[in-house]
Amino acid sequence: MTVAKLIHKTYASFLSTVFPVHYYGFPNGKICILFSRFYKKECGGSGIEFVYAVHKDFNFDYNNEVITSKNKFDKKPVFAETIDNADSKYEIIKVCRDLNSYGEAIKHLTVVNAEIVFINPIASNVG
Repeated sequence: MTVAKLIHKTYASFLSTVFPVHYYGFPNGKICILFSRFYKKECGGSGIEFVYAVHKDFNFDYNNEVITSKNKFDKKPVFAETIDNADSKYEIIKVCRDLNSYGEAIKHLTVVNAEIVFINPIASNVG
């Protein structure tokens, strides 16, 4: 079981995918974007990969279940639908091609959350 909370799900997203996009909030305040997309296999044909990314524009207050902008001048809560927009900035953390369903991808969120927690301290010491 994962500690991530589903905060928004959309079937028609601004991201470049024809599949649903899920947004999950983590206790560390990060918002993880989970979506799938097609990729070309080396031997021909195509497959589906699941992409995990961290949203760069918004934070999530896990205890109060509130989404806020990272803009220091506008800290008001926003509607969940706001986080899926045409100008979204996100950083891809992990791509998995060995998963077969969103169910498996959601179970994998615990691993992704651990990687996000591990990556952040290192990134904050740079520059």
